[in-house]
Amino acid sequence: MVADGFLERHVIAVRQALRARAQVARKRYSQHFLLDAALLRRIVAAAGDLRGLDVVEIGPGPGGLTAALLEAGADVTALELDPEWARATALALVGRGALDLKVADALASAPAVVAALASRSGRVPRLVSNLPYAIASPLVVELLRAPVPPDRMIVMVQREVADRVVARPGDRARGLLSLLVQLRATARRRFLVPAGAFVPPPKVESAILEIVPDPERAQRLRARGNLEPLLKAAFQARRKTLRRGLAAAAGEAALARASPTLLARRPEELTEEEWFTLADALASPSGACAAG
Repeated sequence: MVADGFLERHVIAVRQALRARAQVARKRYSQHFLLDAALLRRIVAAAGDLRGLDVVEIGPGPGGLTAALLEAGADVTALELDPEWARATALALVGRGALDLKVADALASAPAVVAALASRSGRVPRLVSNLPYAIASPLVVELLRAPVPPDRMIVMVQREVADRVVARPGDRARGLLSLLVQLRATARRRFLVPAGAFVPPPKVESAILEIVPDPERAQRLRARGNLEPLLKAAFQARRKTLRRGLAAAAGEAALARASPTLLARRPEELTEEEWFTLADALASPSGACAAG
């Protein structure tokens, strides 16, 4: 579809409905609605050419981003937990393009929806979403863990979450989330979104993340069943060196096979490649998971 001013009219109508309390944002659903047409189009542009492409959207709310995706020619499958907003948005966007709006819990259903769309069309869909803050981190990880992850994710999250996802070795923000993403994908922060662009405005700044799954890296992770347990144990004791933090999880016999140089460091200091090396060293000789 071409831009015909509908997106601007739609966000104005939603703002008016919210001001009049005809519809409301619900805290229990982490609802903060981005209602700035220029920013919505900027997010869609970050996702690349979407014409004729299946796009999954999580938490469309009043459909600002949904309308921008349809304007760009995407075939949108949207998952909304709030049935009232799902009905209102479906009615508001009738005739605007290919939209399948489902009332569903994204944490439970999003990986299956992505896989079903890929099976139907033979092309893996893209994820473009303003993610509800409460589920953003676990949802991204679950989608990356899935047998068929999206081909790319363009997602809005809290700036703090974005900083943790992209944190590099040695950064203070680097933690378990950083590794759970980076051991499966490449990630970069595209741009920031101010709180004032939302209705109601959140108390935090937001950021747009681009996450591109790396099948080869994900396969290397799957081949090491001990690596995720090691990561969790290490970051639970992140103030300790790896030798001390992993003593209970890996055992002294396994630690004796690892590089003393690696074990003398803290978990946030290791690169992804060093974590692969450490997992291989700590794996039991029989191939069983040494980390339990």
